[in-house]
Amino acid sequence: MAAPGPPPSGRQVVLTAAHQEAVVVEVGGGLRSYHAAGATVLDGYAEDERCSAGRGQPLVPWPNRLDGGRYSFDDVDEQAPINEPDKGNAIHGLARWLAWEVLEARTDRAVLGVTLHPQPGWAWTLDLRTTYLLGETGLDVTLQARNRSQGRCPFGAGFHPYLAAPTGRVDDLELHVPARTSWRVDDRGLPTEEVSVEGTEADFREPALIGSRRLDTAFTDLARDPQGMAKVEVRDPAGGQSVQVRLGAEWTHVMVFTGDTVGARARQGLAVEPMTGPANLLRSGRDLVVLEPDDLWEGSWAITPSWLP
Repeated sequence: MAAPGPPPSGRQVVLTAAHQEAVVVEVGGGLRSYHAAGATVLDGYAEDERCSAGRGQPLVPWPNRLDGGRYSFDDVDEQAPINEPDKGNAIHGLARWLAWEVLEARTDRAVLGVTLHPQPGWAWTLDLRTTYLLGETGLDVTLQARNRSQGRCPFGAGFHPYLAAPTGRVDDLELHVPARTSWRVDDRGLPTEEVSVEGTEADFREPALIGSRRLDTAFTDLARDPQGMAKVEVRDPAGGQSVQVRLGAEWTHVMVFTGDTVGARARQGLAVEPMTGPANLLRSGRDLVVLEPDDLWEGSWAITPSWLP
């Protein structure tokens, strides 16, 4: 009898600390699951499943969509593979299906890394490292990117966690997004105009029930605390428990997605996605990070469940 093969997401690294457990994985260097004090924090996926709908994946070297997969930078023209064929876009970068190396694995901390080499659609060498750390207040995530090329390198990043809805429906969640503006998009999901949220269904500056609203919305112009953190909060009004996604200054945008297009799991989890810029940033240049040779970029974000003892 043949030995069983590895899980679809590769090596599993289990982190435990302070009444919490998180599992990070080799494929994509992503976050497969997260539980805190007996409750499910993330709407992730099982060990015997392939990651679906970007669940928990780092999105580099660009987040969200890239129009036609085409862009130019410093006189280099590139055509990335089209992996959203129904809309003709390249989506969520090039690293989310690569095998990331487990560089460090402790009880409460893991570091995963991969080198993104030049390939069709990408002309640079980029070293990537993601650190996951469980602490008393929740899960901290830090992404680092170092340009190992001889020339300048364009860069953008995002992450794609889905917060679990205790009732199984995002409709029942209360959402607070401290953003003054959001992006309108066309029928291909590409940004067309930055607009004020005031008077729109995307106004969550005060906590509001999601209800039947369909969100696939990038927010920006985020209000921040004195430490430079923006805090998106999702609350279960029935149980009174909440989860904060805290964004460091490097994350200028946050995408909120009610998951209406993810098949059988539609609207079961709410994606709250830190992003360094809007969709199409490699073409538009909006909030594009430019790394000089050997430059190191670093950005951190965190998930904080309110019910931790």
